[in-house]
Order: sequence, then C-alpha cells, then structure tokens
Amino acid sequence: MALKDIFLRFRKEIETTETYPDDQLKTHFYKGTFNQLFTSVEQIFRQDADCRISTVSKEHGEIAIEINKPIPCFLIVTIISEKPLETAVDFTISTERTVLLGTYPVLKHRIISFYERINKVHHLSRVGKKI
Repeated sequence: MALKDIFLRFRKEIETTETYPDDQLKTHFYKGTFNQLFTSVEQIFRQDADCRISTVSKEHGEIAIEINKPIPCFLIVTIISEKPLETAVDFTISTERTVLLGTYPVLKHRIISFYERINKVHHLSRVGKKI
C-alpha cells in the first residue's frame, strides 16, 4: 500500500467528475431529459429513510441532502443536461466525522449505491469523458 493510498483512505470529501481516476466515481450519463432525471433522482432520495432533502434548486440542477447513516454526511447531487436526451449526474459528498479505518471507503460506497439506484430507473449511456 502506497503512502498516497493511506492519505486517500482518510479523505473526508469525494466529488465525482468526468476524469476521476476511479471509474466507479466518474460522472454517469443517462439517456433521458433533464426533467426526467431530476424528478426521479429527487424521488429516490425522498423515499430513502436515511436521507433528508434540505434544498432543491431545479434552476441550478442541484439537490442538497443530509444523510444519517452509516455516518452523518452531506451530499449535493448535480444534474446537467448534456444533449437533448443525455443527462449527467454528479455527486459531491462530505463528512466531518472521522472513522477509524477511513471515511473514503464509506463515502465511496454511498456514491456507488446511489448510482446503482439511478441505474435501475434510467438507462446508463456512458461513464466518464467521451473519447
């Protein structure tokens, strides 16, 4: 295990991007309109007992969420229309809590589980930057 891996393990924030080094944490692009994705993503978080939506800004394509479990954290979902029928979804998740074995694995697992929930509702067109 490299020294940088140890520091990564204790990071308290993850922001997905098109060029993120970990493929699981790259921006996910879905077939569908902005309104379709925004509505279904908002619904996914409203139905989650561990999540409480604190702010919804459709004009900015953002939903702010407070998450209670497994550790308290704050999530911002950003939804952006790329093409008429392709919409990008990104997450920024952070916590103040320190976990003995590192917060990064916990935060990464949450993001992956949220992407998996969206994948059940919408067709994934691609992950990451288009080559």
